Amino acid sequence: MSDMHIALIGTGSWGTAMAGLVASNGNSVTMWSYDLDPVTEINERHTNECFLKDFKLPETVTATNSHDEALAGADAAIFAVPSAFLRGVARDCAPFISDALPVLCLAKGIELGSGLLMSDVIASEIGHPERIAALSGPNHAEEICRGALSASTIACESTEIGEFFKELTLSPSFRVYLSSDMVGVELCGAMKNVMAIICGIAAGSGMGDNALALIMTRGLAEISRLVHACGGEAMTCMGLAGMGDLIVTCTSQHSRNRTFGEAFAHGETLKEYQDRRRMVVEGAAAARSVSELARSKGVDVPLTFALEKLLYGGETIESALAALVSRIPNEEFYGLED
Repeated sequence: MSDMHIALIGTGSWGTAMAGLVASNGNSVTMWSYDLDPVTEINERHTNECFLKDFKLPETVTATNSHDEALAGADAAIFAVPSAFLRGVARDCAPFISDALPVLCLAKGIELGSGLLMSDVIASEIGHPERIAALSGPNHAEEICRGALSASTIACESTEIGEFFKELTLSPSFRVYLSSDMVGVELCGAMKNVMAIICGIAAGSGMGDNALALIMTRGLAEISRLVHACGGEAMTCMGLAGMGDLIVTCTSQHSRNRTFGEAFAHGETLKEYQDRRRMVVEGAAAARSVSELARSKGVDVPLTFALEKLLYGGETIESALAALVSRIPNEEFYGLED
């Protein structure tokens, strides 16, 4: 799909990589940022070095800090802002979004307090949820921007909208698969960040490969239980948005969640890490919102509960580990019965 004009809300690393991908398919993109610095850099040099080094954006990518300018004449909108800021940004964009404009959500998380998925947060501000899709998968911006082979899942209630965004983003190096399981795809996207922090803490604490495999597989079981309880399809957890994203986020040095976990194990606080990296650690926020959602659904998510206590309850790594290994193992796939 080409000759479209796309509004891309956000100028972080993932938003920048997506802008490059969409523009490389023959489309023009206007990015929006709250901060004027990336707007100036993108317009003058077609780079965004703060978030994505050594990547040159196509000439058809421009930027603005005006919601109106970003969305004017757009054929579709893509939201790529951190989960904590999504509601406010969507609310500010709402007056400039028509009822029929297709919308794609790249944000991963669960809203604290409401328990809403990111697509639902957008829908609550702009209406017409049937035109909103969500993209999730093993997609590190640092690799996508240089054309390395990657794949993702786009979930949407509407097959037509799903196909639209598939054609918009599909390329020989970026493979796109469709799903109708919005709940499963979005919950997987939120929860894998939690598991990546835990893997980082384990690695930073000197645990071996066996422990990391244990965390990832038991983490996948937690994700499956909550997806099932919320009405999603457990099989989604075996796909790109689930296992695929979990593996890459838990193992890659590109993963800010994994690297934060390592830094945390060495004594760095969440605030210190985010200030140093100038990036949001989505898994830290998700540890609270996922725990809140799991408690409301009566779902057992011991790894997630443990991270919540570590980050916000003052628990030590040693006591959290002791509590986890003192649990009596259950049936391997418990909690998936209707």
